[in-house]
Amino acid sequence: MSFTAPSSFSTRPTLQGTFGMSASTHWLATATAQSVLERGGNAFDAATAAAFVLHVVEPHLNGPGGDLTAIFSNAQDPAPKVLMGQGPAPAAATREHYLAEGLDLVPGSGALAAAVPGAVDAWLLLLHDHGSWRLPDVLDYAIGYARHGHPVAAGVCRTIETVRELFAEHWTSSAAQWLPDGKPPRTGELVFNHPWASTLQKLSQAAPDGSRNEQITAARELWKQQIAAAVETFAKTPHRHSDGRDHAGVISAQDFRDFSAYYETPVTLEFRGHTIVKAGPWSQGPALLQSLRILDGFDDEYLDPSTALGAHHILEAQKLAYADREAYYGDREDIPLEVLLSADYAAGRRALIGERASHSFRPGVVPGREAFTPPLRTEYSTSNINSAGLGEPTVRASGETRGDTCHLDVIDRWGNIISATPSGGWLQSSPYIPEVGFCLGTRLQMSWLEPGGPASLEPGHRPRSTLTPTLLLKDGRAVSALGSPGGDQQDQWQLLFLLRTLVGGYSPQQAIDAPALHTTSLAGSFWPRTWEPGGAVVENRLGEEVITELEHRGHRVTRAGDWALGRLCVVGVDPASEVFYAAANPRGMQGYASGR
Repeated sequence: MSFTAPSSFSTRPTLQGTFGMSASTHWLATATAQSVLERGGNAFDAATAAAFVLHVVEPHLNGPGGDLTAIFSNAQDPAPKVLMGQGPAPAAATREHYLAEGLDLVPGSGALAAAVPGAVDAWLLLLHDHGSWRLPDVLDYAIGYARHGHPVAAGVCRTIETVRELFAEHWTSSAAQWLPDGKPPRTGELVFNHPWASTLQKLSQAAPDGSRNEQITAARELWKQQIAAAVETFAKTPHRHSDGRDHAGVISAQDFRDFSAYYETPVTLEFRGHTIVKAGPWSQGPALLQSLRILDGFDDEYLDPSTALGAHHILEAQKLAYADREAYYGDREDIPLEVLLSADYAAGRRALIGERASHSFRPGVVPGREAFTPPLRTEYSTSNINSAGLGEPTVRASGETRGDTCHLDVIDRWGNIISATPSGGWLQSSPYIPEVGFCLGTRLQMSWLEPGGPASLEPGHRPRSTLTPTLLLKDGRAVSALGSPGGDQQDQWQLLFLLRTLVGGYSPQQAIDAPALHTTSLAGSFWPRTWEPGGAVVENRLGEEVITELEHRGHRVTRAGDWALGRLCVVGVDPASEVFYAAANPRGMQGYASGR
């Protein structure tokens, strides 16, 4: 049986050119990145400028108080590197403190869930070390959109509507920013963020007469001093959290000063003639590599997401990989990746896949290690889709909000390439800080309060992040950058893309457009940390015959709609022709690619 042929219909062409390509989850960020390339900037200048624009135009999906993971290759030093912009737990974020507050989980919203913001420092580090533009020129795009306004996207308006009551009753500073007339903005209406424009201006002018690098260094210092002090003062005031009670945050200016973004060596796996490059086990990235290692032992017909046979085996492989994520991944020195990614270990995991859907939590056995078993809650759905199926934030009676993520990719004419996934600091994550113009993030909700686990809460340690960009190498050269928003689904949707392009021969846009699916039979990373035994979410376009067969195999299937799942972006280069390409997700009518 051969791989299912791609549909003859494509929502857009896969873009091609010879100059450079950009793709992101918002058209204004894509246009910004491409503008920088056209004006002579490199991929790192372009990505940084676009990222600061994303803070402004997708405030419900990321913000300056959030975090960042990126993987990049510099043409002058092509060995891929991870840009680590995931801040750790604050010094006062002890397990004992949260238990004393009457909590058994880190909240899903409010300052108690805030890790140290890492995104701004990480982008400035990248610009300092690998960019070419001066800081004022890079930040000018975002300053303009924050100060003079931008047409607000529909998703922002929907998000503000879901938290209108929370803002009006409890987070009054957020209401003043996002409900100035007592109601959410209308789609396409100009919205502004003057305090953030002022903060950006301060960063831009931190050392106006200094050299390029002196300006960036001064901006990083200002962020860790003046901006951090304002954040600490605001966070000390108790405010409503997702447990329905008021708490004060524990983050301090010293936490900002103690953190600096840095680079790491990535984790890699060979698959079908390519090297798949991911961040380390403090992220969920190695789970994609484990899934590929398990699936690589099957014939191609078992790897086709468009058939019941392929979908079943993909879902089952992912359940096994994500059980290992929970059991073994975290910000620790002794994560047994060598074992988890080995061929022998994968063979043992592969043998567990049968004809029926598993409804069990089944981490593997690593010699000398005890697998951590999280408390598996089933009270809520973890499918993370709303009625439109677009993964927008949800709000429950307790005031809990769930946000999502952004993504951007850039490749330039010199061969520099970057895949970046910014997130956190959503407008619905914690109250707006009017002095600086942004919100704190909630990444600590991915840390368990149960002791002894690899991802248990510990001051100074990073929460196990869901942010997971991907770089592909061919014969040692970086040839593709891709990624997606989606929390626990990010790598699941990227897996479908890789299988369809590397095994099935789909073009990038065909692979992005093709029907998507994912498992919810995993311990969710977001408050309230629930799972659905045997759960699977599919796009209706997968077809009734395939969906019915999955149900017969024991999968508890949720039909999400025709165009509901997966929001990938990708850029790359064909090493044979040297032609660049780019593609972006049409779902939600927000992501775009550009290039020439």
